[in-house]
Amino acid sequence: MHDVVALLQDVSTKHFESGQALLLRRGQIGTVVMSYKDGACEVEFADRDGRAFAILSLRPDQLMVLHDTPNFSAA
Repeated sequence: MHDVVALLQDVSTKHFESGQALLLRRGQIGTVVMSYKDGACEVEFADRDGRAFAILSLRPDQLMVLHDTPNFSAA
C-alpha cells in the first residue's frame, strides 16, 4: 500500500470523473491504493496538485516500484 509506481507500458483508460479518453504513457507515476490477493492492485494517478484523474486495476508485470532511499545491507 502507498508504494509509488511507474507504468512499464502505455495504458488506455478514461478520466474517472469526466469519462474522457486518456492515454497513460510508459513512465506515468501513480500510487498504490489497494492490493489484492492475486497480486493485482488499484493505482491512483494524480496531477501535480494531487487531483486524481485515473484509478485503475493493474497487474504487477505492468508496474515498477520506485524507491527514493537505498536499502542498507550487512557487509
